[in-house]
Amino acid sequence: MNHELYSNPLITRYASRQMSSIWGDQKKFSTWRRLWVALAEAEAELGVPIAEAQLDELRAKVDDIDFVAAAAYEKRLRHDVMAHVHVYGDQCLRAKGVIHLGATSNFVVDNTDLILIRESLELVRGRLVAVIDALGRFAAEHRDLATLGFTHLQPAQPTTIGKRATLWAYDLVMDLTEVEHRLETLAARSTKGTTGTQASFLELFDGDHEKVAKLEQLVAEKMGFDNIYAVTGQTYPRKVDHQVLSALAGIAASCHKAATDIRILAHRKELEEPFEKEQIGSSAMAYKRNPMRSERICGLARYTMSLAPSAADTHATQWMERTLDDSAIRRLTLPQAFLAIDAMLSIYHNVAGGMVVYPQVIAKNLNEELPFMVTENILMQAVAAGGDRQELHELIRQHSQAAAAVVKQEGKSNDLLERLQQDKAFSKVDLSAAVDAQGLVGRAPQQVDSFLSEVVDPIRQRYGDGVDAEELRV
Repeated sequence: MNHELYSNPLITRYASRQMSSIWGDQKKFSTWRRLWVALAEAEAELGVPIAEAQLDELRAKVDDIDFVAAAAYEKRLRHDVMAHVHVYGDQCLRAKGVIHLGATSNFVVDNTDLILIRESLELVRGRLVAVIDALGRFAAEHRDLATLGFTHLQPAQPTTIGKRATLWAYDLVMDLTEVEHRLETLAARSTKGTTGTQASFLELFDGDHEKVAKLEQLVAEKMGFDNIYAVTGQTYPRKVDHQVLSALAGIAASCHKAATDIRILAHRKELEEPFEKEQIGSSAMAYKRNPMRSERICGLARYTMSLAPSAADTHATQWMERTLDDSAIRRLTLPQAFLAIDAMLSIYHNVAGGMVVYPQVIAKNLNEELPFMVTENILMQAVAAGGDRQELHELIRQHSQAAAAVVKQEGKSNDLLERLQQDKAFSKVDLSAAVDAQGLVGRAPQQVDSFLSEVVDPIRQRYGDGVDAEELRV
């Protein structure tokens, strides 16, 4: 590593080796060569005079790339594809004349990007499944642990820790559905030609349209694609990039939402992300246990979400059959969006698999707010015992205001229940039963059970428990 030059932290700090390798130079340019081999093989199968010895020569050098020579050629030619054509030709002298035959630069550039997108989406799919699985296990463990609910970030009707985790998981389930759809609809550009008309291939096959169509099908199959984009210009539709980056932005939003919830719960001392034995939370405040992993998820998520609009802009400005202003930005946005998603899902998996719950603090925080939340139940029970609804409502209002003043002005505990116990109007109400938290969470535990059996378990059956995250480096 050259410490004098800037290095991308997505590679050096955050993303996995698996995702980094997918977008590395070796993978990219080896895939270019595999496409040239696939093209030559298909052309030979359709009658173009290409000898098996030439094909063998090309196959033998697919992964043997001279990057120094390629850089020298590109400096002179100012064209990356032609630089690699020349380097490949220098290594395969007998086959030099059939490399890139009939193709345009985007034959290798775009088809390679589609292959890399496919492999990246498959890795992302596995990471999503792993986080869903981990959250499912967490939800099952805490399915009936009552906790204070929040709407508007204000205390609301109780829920359970497990039910809240299903909300996080369900967001990712919907993201998984979108990733599956993107994989199902991803297609090859294959051999569409310079402006998408296949004119060069029609010339190669002496006007035989059937052979041109067959060539397109053969090359796509050799690339592992069942489908081909019906029509293209010089590139595959840049609409696809926007769809893919939008799917990744959706995952990022889900991760951000959950990580923010975890940060808030850590502030309330109800829940913590994993904190290692020698981990330092602050260089100054030694006692700190900052939620740095959840914070990192949020930071990476915001970056990923910012990339989707650029893909929309690029799609919108592809004049006629293509403009080259898509090239530089796609070299940045496509790999970095996948690297960032890979990193945040790996971190999320680490957090979901090691979250620490503090039931006593959860109960304490819940009990402080619970008296206010059960006043309607108390009112109904008091009316059923023979009281006047309007008079009882006014009494509860007065007691509630007084209790709230004690909490806010004096910093003392909520004493609403004690006030009601001392009021003869509520003597026939079982106040202890009224504030039983387990009786106030509705069907939350049963909803957890249904979610796991009907939503999570089928995902586990399709994919197992997903892709294991690499050990976090920082």
